[in-house]
Amino acid sequence: MATTQQDFTQGPLARQMFAFAWPILLANLLQVSYQLIDSLWVGNLIGADALGAVSISSTVLFTVLSFVLGLNNAALTILSQQKGRKSEEGLKRYLNAFVVLMSIMSIGLGIVGIFIAEPVLRLLGTPEVMLPMATAYLQINFTGLLFLFGYNFNTTVLRSVGDSKTPLYFVATAVVLNAVLDPLFISGFGWGIEGAAYATVLSQGLSFVAGLIYILRKRLVPYTKPSMPKSREVKDILKLGIPAGLQMSVISAGVMAIMSVVASFGPAVVAGYGAAQRLDSLIMLPAQALGTAVNSMAGQNIGADKWERVGRITKYGFFFNLGAMLVIAAILFLLAEPAVRLFIREPEAASFGAEYVKTIAFFYPFLGINFILNGAVRAAGAMFQVLVLNIISFWVLRYPLVWLFSEWLGRDGIALGMGTSFIISSVFAFLYYRYGKWREIKAISEE
Repeated sequence: MATTQQDFTQGPLARQMFAFAWPILLANLLQVSYQLIDSLWVGNLIGADALGAVSISSTVLFTVLSFVLGLNNAALTILSQQKGRKSEEGLKRYLNAFVVLMSIMSIGLGIVGIFIAEPVLRLLGTPEVMLPMATAYLQINFTGLLFLFGYNFNTTVLRSVGDSKTPLYFVATAVVLNAVLDPLFISGFGWGIEGAAYATVLSQGLSFVAGLIYILRKRLVPYTKPSMPKSREVKDILKLGIPAGLQMSVISAGVMAIMSVVASFGPAVVAGYGAAQRLDSLIMLPAQALGTAVNSMAGQNIGADKWERVGRITKYGFFFNLGAMLVIAAILFLLAEPAVRLFIREPEAASFGAEYVKTIAFFYPFLGINFILNGAVRAAGAMFQVLVLNIISFWVLRYPLVWLFSEWLGRDGIALGMGTSFIISSVFAFLYYRYGKWREIKAISEE
């Protein structure tokens, strides 16, 4: 496995962006397949109640992990800026600070999570028939929280120094292990839903350990023996990590609010919308990958004080997103019905899902613009500002517009309200990118 770190402060940006983004896209696709494979084994080998238990438990895990995902975004920004500064010492110090903070958090959250798993599930209204399975699944996942944190953190660290290919191998390792261990633990050993949880923890744990050993042996990043970080480093991390974590919470809450509008139209619309959202998770992968690429590439150039290249990186990301999303939108428009029927067969639900996809297909490039522009300003450390943009996107625009259009046009208004919010939120993102003071933000405290 060759080392593939890239210095984005010099060289042809368009070629660099393409080479850096496609492994991220493939890794994200593998992550989606990871969840899909897990659901297929649980649903087919144990049953619908077990699948429901996993879905509810996963909601709790995602909520807990929101702050951690925010810390990963903070890590990508701070470490890529240190890479751009050519500061080996800075990379070393902030890596140490992230490792210490995330280790403490993962162990602490894991212990707390084991004890509060059942009360939280009851609070969410988990059906009694699912409660024992959901509790067991959630508690086992909480015991392996350190592995999940480390598994994601290794990927973030490598991307911050310009290596998007090596993490792809670690993600692939976890996916293959999980696909093999799931049926073995669930059915072969007769462990049921607990086997599915153990398979997840073990596959992520082995991938994390293998990745860490590889990184240390190849000296891809300057990991050191953990020591207590300085207060300045902790302050920098929390200054970016807290609002970045809150972004995920805002998004999660916004999605649930929109689902309440969808649910008001009955089970067929809910099922059709659910199938469309599964397609949505695949459609947005290129924009998400480009957003991550822009974040890392711009971060290095901000660290090197090469602002002209930051502008060009954003421009290339914008046009790559536009091209990719328009092609995907055209394909999706033509194949909407058979694509939706991959997930559901009921005629009314499939009909609504297909119409929703056809309506919203050509709005997706505008949503992609948000990923690109937010990736650029996030690279400077504008986490609080991106949090505000997300609040505007979901709570000032998306939820109210979906509700308003659905009141006017019935269930057909759901897609139009959603698409209109994509356009307006991209305008807000552009206005902040063009006129905001994000270029003046100092993500890293001066010595």
